[in-house]
Amino acid sequence: MVTGFVVTIAAGTLLLSLPQATAEAEGAHWRDALFTATSAVCVTGLVTVDTGAYWSTFGELVILGLIQVGGLGLMTLATLFAVLLSRRLGLRVRMAAQAETKTMRMTDVRRVVRNVVIFSLVSETLVAGVLTARLVLGYGEPFGRALYLGVFHAVSAFNNAGFALWPDSLVRFATDPWINLTICAAIIVGGLGFPVVFDLARNWRRPRVWTILTRVTVGMTGVLLAGGTVVLTAAEWKNPATLGGMQEPQRWLAGFAAAVMPRTAGFNTIDVAAMRPESWLITDVLMFIGGGSAGTAGGIKVTTFGLLGFVLWAEMRGETHVNVSHRRLPEGTQRQAMAIVLLSLGLITAVTFALLAMTHHSLDQVLFEVTSAFGTVGLSTGITAGLPAAGHLLLIALMFLGRIGPLTFATALALRERAARYELPEERPIVG
Repeated sequence: MVTGFVVTIAAGTLLLSLPQATAEAEGAHWRDALFTATSAVCVTGLVTVDTGAYWSTFGELVILGLIQVGGLGLMTLATLFAVLLSRRLGLRVRMAAQAETKTMRMTDVRRVVRNVVIFSLVSETLVAGVLTARLVLGYGEPFGRALYLGVFHAVSAFNNAGFALWPDSLVRFATDPWINLTICAAIIVGGLGFPVVFDLARNWRRPRVWTILTRVTVGMTGVLLAGGTVVLTAAEWKNPATLGGMQEPQRWLAGFAAAVMPRTAGFNTIDVAAMRPESWLITDVLMFIGGGSAGTAGGIKVTTFGLLGFVLWAEMRGETHVNVSHRRLPEGTQRQAMAIVLLSLGLITAVTFALLAMTHHSLDQVLFEVTSAFGTVGLSTGITAGLPAAGHLLLIALMFLGRIGPLTFATALALRERAARYELPEERPIVG
């Protein structure tokens, strides 16, 4: 999986370095090409150049292809091609696809991959249709241009990439519910995770039979969206540079969009650089948590965050086991969730420290940018383009690690698991 992402990023960098990939036909600087390719494959959305102005149509199509490949997952596409070409799946290919799609049983891989691809393409088609119609009827765009914009932003939204062809992202559509709600719906559905979507499709009338993954993901998603909307809208209510100049319904619409985008989408309908520091902090939290597992979103995932909440609740009540919806949570899963959070915090802290040492930007700006890169979000306070070369390389590495996951990367580096053949005597140290 790691090798596949590296190869795809390298191929994207080479294509974006070609003269025909830029609007001026001069060829992109290798650092801009590498940064953009990494951001596209890792479905982040952070950029060092204006996507719509700097890249040619060919360059934009390359970015679109990288987003689609990164969103679906390289192993998912590899498995699809194996099915189409040979009608047979080797054990190695099945295991790779299982790791990417979080399939529970080896026999489900073929069906899951097929459903993932079909669901993704159908969702993107529906979103593209709505966006195209709105751009034609509401903004007078020619049909061909509207269709191109609709397809590009539909793929970018569903895959939680956040790449936009307008220089202000979606700020010009901040009060347009058709554009906003369609984009938000694509982001939420794509960020739920394919196992959750399929479980909901099968059992949407029977919540009692939902898996723990579905219950935690849906519940935490609702809480974060509702809470984020209220807090961000309240924080920016009187800010004349963001929501202050809008009417009340429009403020709530823009506030809802501001809560959805940190699910690792990266679009923005208000000026992020003009937001209050407290709004940046809340957005940092939302970006760090991210979206659902086995989907197009990044972050530590809402499942990880929710399960740690249950662990904390069980510890506060003095219970020896962690129970979720009448099911006991394995200790291995608890350790995995804790490892993901600690590794993620360590990475964010280290990169934030490094960027603070090499730039003059404030802590809240740098932390926002670093969290956005790790969570594969793409929101920015406007400092990314002006970072030094070393800063760009750090963000490239962070986007890569954020996409494949700290725990996945650590597992890929491990040669094998070492099971202890004995247990040591127990001693409990003082904690706290």
